[in-house]
Amino acid sequence: MRLVICDGNRILSEALAAALGTYDRTVIAVATSTAEDCIVAVIHHQPDICVLDPRLCEAEDGASFIREIRDRCPDMGVLVLSDVTDPVIWAQARKLGVSGFVGKNRSVSQIADALKMIEAGDTAFNPAPPPGAHRPAMPFVLTPREKEVLRRIAAGQHTRQMADEMNVAISTLRTYVKNVFTKLGVHSRLEAVAVASRANLIGEIPNQPLPSQDQQTALYPA
Repeated sequence: MRLVICDGNRILSEALAAALGTYDRTVIAVATSTAEDCIVAVIHHQPDICVLDPRLCEAEDGASFIREIRDRCPDMGVLVLSDVTDPVIWAQARKLGVSGFVGKNRSVSQIADALKMIEAGDTAFNPAPPPGAHRPAMPFVLTPREKEVLRRIAAGQHTRQMADEMNVAISTLRTYVKNVFTKLGVHSRLEAVAVASRANLIGEIPNQPLPSQDQQTALYPA
């Protein structure tokens, strides 16, 4: 399965691309800047499915963006991956002919399952929980060590690399990761990056290439 991922969050896009690679999903492009970049990417690469957040830019009309994608590539599946919980928006997406709609709070395995359903010709509309459900109240209070672990997770480092560079035991590092998950109210490293990015907990991270095959394990719970 060949995919193009279009999301305004570069960290989340690249992490998701690497994670989906472990599910035999080949990501051939990650377009993260604007809706126009996404349209250019899907026209050029002709993927089987485009995974997108219609709100690449607040100034852009998500409905028009989806409509143009569907018009340009009518045979391509479209999976909307968004943290929008408004049922009206979901209904609008259905009307525009998207193949699925999955909340960003879902796990990588659930996203992979949705892609498999779309590949089989089915639809995949995975309802998101009510806003605020299973999420701790902000702000998130992390210790300096936990903040460092979170930044390293966002950078795509695997467990052993983090432990070695932080000069701590693997068991200690796993405890830090577990504490971060608990405080953010998440169950995977991909979810942690998504939540932390929305809450501005990560800060500036230099652009990096997609994690290697060895680094992909960093995208899952320790």
